[in-house]
Amino acid sequence: MKITSQEEYGLRCVLQLARAEQEGGRSLTIPEIAAAEGLSSPYVAKILAVLRQEGLIESVRGRTGGYRLAGSANETKLGAVLMALGEPLFSQGDYCQKHAGTETDGQCVHDGGCTLRALWGTLELWMRRTLDQITLADLLQSEGQITDLLRARLADALNEPPAATALVPLLGLGGVIVEQ
Repeated sequence: MKITSQEEYGLRCVLQLARAEQEGGRSLTIPEIAAAEGLSSPYVAKILAVLRQEGLIESVRGRTGGYRLAGSANETKLGAVLMALGEPLFSQGDYCQKHAGTETDGQCVHDGGCTLRALWGTLELWMRRTLDQITLADLLQSEGQITDLLRARLADALNEPPAATALVPLLGLGGVIVEQ
């Protein structure tokens, strides 16, 4: 899995807004965010436009204007921010077509039983569950604290039973159950 530049820098920009919220709620300007993160103002403007379109941040007009979180840092989930800035690790809809094989007519040779599709789907589900349990406020903690928090949240995500709709037991993956 690779984190794109837009995801990394977008998250850093959002964390600047979360920090500003916790320090009194003032809005931040594009140049302020750009300077704090070592980014160009046009790049920050592009990232903020994406986040604004997704409803995660809002612009504030006037002399003290700029940008601020649309919701609180305690309620804004990391998963929502990353989905706004990028794509899921695994997309069930077009996976088989993208990986059908170079010498096929577009139909995957493993269409009837693909353990890789199940593997990526399961990992996506666990990662989404974990990311959706982490808030921006959580990410403002120290590095040591966030490491412990992530371990606990990942353990919770791994132990949580999958949704009851359309479950398929997978053989050969230790009895793991994934959503289809």
